[in-house]
Amino acid sequence: MAIAKTRLTILFEAPFWIGLCQREEAGCYTVCRIVFGAEPRDGEVYEFLLKNWHHLRFSPPLPAEEAEERRISPKRLQRELRRQPPEGIGTRAQQALHLQREQTKQQRQIRNRQDREAEQRRQFALRQEKRREKHNGH
Repeated sequence: MAIAKTRLTILFEAPFWIGLCQREEAGCYTVCRIVFGAEPRDGEVYEFLLKNWHHLRFSPPLPAEEAEERRISPKRLQRELRRQPPEGIGTRAQQALHLQREQTKQQRQIRNRQDREAEQRRQFALRQEKRREKHNGH
């Protein structure tokens, strides 16, 4: 049986509070960005996840990196965290979000191109009809 891990991190990215939901299952890593606006309370976050979990748009799956589970003493962990500069979003999550943005961008470009071509065909048909109407009277 495969283990599924889900982690939700609430961050402040000026001017909004966001939630970064990272999911690992079946060797795949996906991420979803949720914009909350004002600082959410724990109950609001929990309620949001219960209601909207199935509507969240996760990024395309990336291969999950198998990390070694090595226990580090809490004091050492605190020291290491203090030394590191604060990170907003992990690089893996950034890559997944970037991939999702690129896919959305490509889909939008295709849809816009199809709409533009349909509009050009419609205008051409109108011009042709107008030409025929002019020649009908003579």
